[in-house]
Amino acid sequence: MAHYMVRGGNPLSGEVEIAGAKNAALGILAASVMTNETVTIENIPDVSDIRAILNAIEEIGAHVERLDRHSCRINGSGISSQAVVDNDYVRKIRGSYYLIGSLLGRHRRAAVALPGGCNIGLRPIDQHIKGFRALGADVYLAPPGMVVAEAEVLRGAHIYMDVVSVGATINIMMASVMAEGTTTIENAAKEPHVVDTANFLNSMGANIKGAGTDVIRIKGVQKLHGTTYSIIPDQIEAGTFMFAAAATRGDVLIKNVIPKHLEFLTAKLTEIGCQIHESDDEVRVVATKRLGATNAKTLPYPGFPTDMQPQITVLLGLSNGVSIITESIFENRFKYVDELTKMGASIRVEGNTAIITGVGKYTGANLSSPDLRAGAALVIAALAAEGVSEIYDIHYIERGYEDFPEKLRGLGAEIERVDTDQDRRRFSFKIV
Repeated sequence: MAHYMVRGGNPLSGEVEIAGAKNAALGILAASVMTNETVTIENIPDVSDIRAILNAIEEIGAHVERLDRHSCRINGSGISSQAVVDNDYVRKIRGSYYLIGSLLGRHRRAAVALPGGCNIGLRPIDQHIKGFRALGADVYLAPPGMVVAEAEVLRGAHIYMDVVSVGATINIMMASVMAEGTTTIENAAKEPHVVDTANFLNSMGANIKGAGTDVIRIKGVQKLHGTTYSIIPDQIEAGTFMFAAAATRGDVLIKNVIPKHLEFLTAKLTEIGCQIHESDDEVRVVATKRLGATNAKTLPYPGFPTDMQPQITVLLGLSNGVSIITESIFENRFKYVDELTKMGASIRVEGNTAIITGVGKYTGANLSSPDLRAGAALVIAALAAEGVSEIYDIHYIERGYEDFPEKLRGLGAEIERVDTDQDRRRFSFKIV
């Protein structure tokens, strides 16, 4: 079974370039089939979730041409209104639900398999369905595990989101861009990938205003056209490398970022003692000593992101003092704590709160990744630990991080993706 082997103890040092944002790419790729004209998308991350959604739109009739590893040309004119999106890959990724909004918006009908993704707690699509129904769609479940949405006509509506939901905000935007009249989404998500998807749709001829605020207004247009568009950098990948630099007491320049999107991370790192240096599209993180404690609560953007909660917990587990992390988004996101305790971490979980007492060091251990972001956090812990760690279930990590071990090795880490016992022995006995 493929897994990572990590020999910890090396401070990370050097430069790393961040890929395009996976979460933005999922929405943008789904929206790319809303026109009969050709769309060119650049800065696409080469990760398994993206390959899965490209495979899905190709299976239902889109022409997908990979221009290079990070760009592709898509023409959705071959997609029928009776298309059914369902395969094993689609059922494993959360972002497949964006095809409901895009196909409903274009064809007035969508049939998409219920989404999968990481098992980090209940993530219902009730707000998506509420929005589709407000626009005039009939939405129901059909066997085997399909969501079907269909409408004779979609008409603009005033939609108030009961909870802030990135997925529902993007899905309703897509469904409403060619609806009759004006749609208003209140209590909308403000995340950068919501803005990026709105900007992409606008480049195709949509009329969306207010993305990035809590009120988005969409004036329906008759059709969308082709475009060329480059996806924003991935703020969570950038944050992961920022926290890896801090945990290993390293010095890393993180390139191809939008510093504004990282303010919630730089503020916390500065608070606990890191040196942060920003320029137009780079952030340098320097940690020369043991860091201090802090408290954090996950919140919708621009608050501290739930996707960075495991990474900050790993870092605070090595910091001086007692820290408290509160998870307010997903109820099942502390499953990785048991893995950290194998390494010597002192963390007590009470409901949705983790009380972290910093320890002087972690020790290498055999670890299992419970989900995407926790898996990346366990890699950070292994990089900071004494000795060798083995990290299993890395398919979660590969859903969202492009060339993760290769990028870390470029910073001086000792990490290998091993597939055989021979590879494992070779790493274990490597002279250091």
